Amino acid sequence: MAVGMKTHLLRTAGLALLLVAALAACSSPVRLATPAEIKQATEPTASPAAGNAAPNPAASPGAGGTATPATGGLAELQAEYHALIAAVLPSIVEIDTSGGLGSGIVIDAQGDIATNAHVVSGETRFTVRSSDGTQYQATLVAAANSNDLAVIKAANPGASLKPATFGDSSKVALGDIVVAVGSPLGLSDSVSEGIVSGTGRTQPEGNGVTLTDLIQTTAAINPGNSGGALVDIAGEVIGMPTLGASSTPRGGAAGGIGFAISSNQVVTITQQLASGGTVTHTGIAFLGISTSDSPKGGAQVGSVVSGGPADKAGIKAGWVITGIGGKTVPDANGVGTALSSFKPGQKVDVKATLPDGSTKTLSVTLGERP
Repeated sequence: MAVGMKTHLLRTAGLALLLVAALAACSSPVRLATPAEIKQATEPTASPAAGNAAPNPAASPGAGGTATPATGGLAELQAEYHALIAAVLPSIVEIDTSGGLGSGIVIDAQGDIATNAHVVSGETRFTVRSSDGTQYQATLVAAANSNDLAVIKAANPGASLKPATFGDSSKVALGDIVVAVGSPLGLSDSVSEGIVSGTGRTQPEGNGVTLTDLIQTTAAINPGNSGGALVDIAGEVIGMPTLGASSTPRGGAAGGIGFAISSNQVVTITQQLASGGTVTHTGIAFLGISTSDSPKGGAQVGSVVSGGPADKAGIKAGWVITGIGGKTVPDANGVGTALSSFKPGQKVDVKATLPDGSTKTLSVTLGERP
């Protein structure tokens, strides 16, 4: 894509999307692609009688009787989006299970498909549908529940399954224009546009699993998007939509706030699952603590993993972490944001406030997240 076109995309689409990014902050996240919810949401409903069908406003002619075609920069922008979507769709599939559905990303020509572990949870056989409607039978290769990632393999993969191109998620920046591609509520080949509204996020899934280094986006993410792709304007996959945010006590979805597992994590984990069936290294920096928001700012340590990096350095439960590696930690989420900038084995200074009000700085050698 030409530099001028990228600039035009940012000016034309980005400014409007920034309004969406200004939505209120989210509370707890809600898992996507819950099979029961998907099944209920995709139940066929009665169609209105033909005679009562409302006219399609888009089909009505304008005052002049014909629509005026877009020209100039607007036409170029439209053409770029058409080309982007056309290039990406063959790499994204719908995954049907006995209880619901989700999405997946084709990762190689052998039929290996990456998705979320919770999409395929409890099952070993699936039906995969490509963007041209071709169906394939697939089986589970392996899953890494702690990372919410899994790989399934389509039998006799054909040309309709095109391996995706993955980008470097460490280069993702706030304001980047992105497109989410998947099958929300069973609507295959759906796309939604947004921007990157946060990086390095940490979110619990509500099942004992906490995901780190997530990309936050304003692109609409709904049940069924799980396991699909978050794509940049170059057509490269930079994340896998996994969580939506909840804005109500009952778990209603919060508009404009979703989370995707970073592409670097997806590639690292799924390549190991596809080749050996197990994960021996995650490449994710690990401190070995559980935290919660401190009322006075910072991340209060709730527990310390025995023998972990924090434990070896002398960090104790009850301390409040205020800085990691020179980066301010304003709350519990800030721990994951700070750690996302480092690799396992690196040494970082961790600043903390102790229960008696004193402060302490310790050098910690980061471990690798299991």
